[in-house]
Amino acid sequence: MNVNTLKMSLRTLILLAAITMVAQGVTAELTEKETAEFTQSDGSGYSAIGAGIALGLAAIGAGLSQAAIGSAAVGMLAEDGSKFGVALIFTALPESIVILGALPLFL
Repeated sequence: MNVNTLKMSLRTLILLAAITMVAQGVTAELTEKETAEFTQSDGSGYSAIGAGIALGLAAIGAGLSQAAIGSAAVGMLAEDGSKFGVALIFTALPESIVILGALPLFL
């Protein structure tokens, strides 16, 4: 990897962490009833964390696979422009991974 790419990735990670910390401080104040519902120990918080992790990891996996597939598709199109449909299908296939990762959010 290029050093500039690593620096940019680190800057982006630090920026996202800062935004997350600011967003936690800006959350709305809960009423007593909402606080009681929120602090129940029935494991509902863990299911939300699990769904978020599932979606995040699915998106990361799809992004990594689309990086390789996209460059291969561009190379294929450079050699033979008539294979645009095949390149488009292969490039769009990893998005189904994100859709399947989003299913736990609705279940």
